[in-house]
Amino acid sequence: MTVPQDSGKDFDISKLQSEMRAAVQAHWKAFLFEGIVLAVLGLAAMIVPPLASLAVTIFIGWMFLISGVAGLFVTYWAQQMPGFWWSLFSAALAVIAGGILLANPAQGVLTLTIVVGAYFLAEGVITIMYALEHRRELSERWSWLLVSGLMDLLIAFLIISGLPNTAEWAIGLLVGINLVLGGASLVGMALAARKS
Repeated sequence: MTVPQDSGKDFDISKLQSEMRAAVQAHWKAFLFEGIVLAVLGLAAMIVPPLASLAVTIFIGWMFLISGVAGLFVTYWAQQMPGFWWSLFSAALAVIAGGILLANPAQGVLTLTIVVGAYFLAEGVITIMYALEHRRELSERWSWLLVSGLMDLLIAFLIISGLPNTAEWAIGLLVGINLVLGGASLVGMALAARKS
C-alpha cells in the first residue's frame, strides 16, 4: 500500500518559524506596547484585587448574557435542527447565569471564587497523580510536575479555607498575576525581536 503524496505543498516548519520571526521583528513595537499595557493592568489588578475581581465577574456576566442571547437567536432560526431543545436550554441557561452575575456581581464574585478554588484543587490532584504515574517516563522532570501540583493544592487550600473573605481578592490577584506574566513575556519577546 502506498501513502498518497501531498500535491506539492509540504508543510515546512522551518519556513513557518522564519515567517513568524519576521512578523514579530516587523511589529515588535506593537508587541512591546501590548506587553506594557498588560503588565500595567496586571499591576493595577494586584494593587486593587477587589475591584479587579468585580470587573472580571461583570465581564463574565456580560459574556454569558451576550452568548446566551445570540444562542437564542440562532436556536430560533434553526428550529428544525436536531438538538433544538438542548440548544434552547443551553442558551436560556447562559442568559440566566449572565443576568444573575450582572444583577448581583458581589455574590457572583463569591461563586466564581469557589469555582476557581475547586479548579485548583482538581488540577493539583490530577497533576500530582500524573507526575507519580509517569515518573519513569519523565525522568527528572516529574518532580517539577509534582511541585506544580502541590502549588495548585496550596492555592486551592488558601482560597477555599479563607472563604468568604478570599472572594474579595483571589480572582483579582490571580488575573493580575496572569496579566503581569503575559505582559512580561510579550515585552521580552519584543525586545529580543528588536535586537535580532
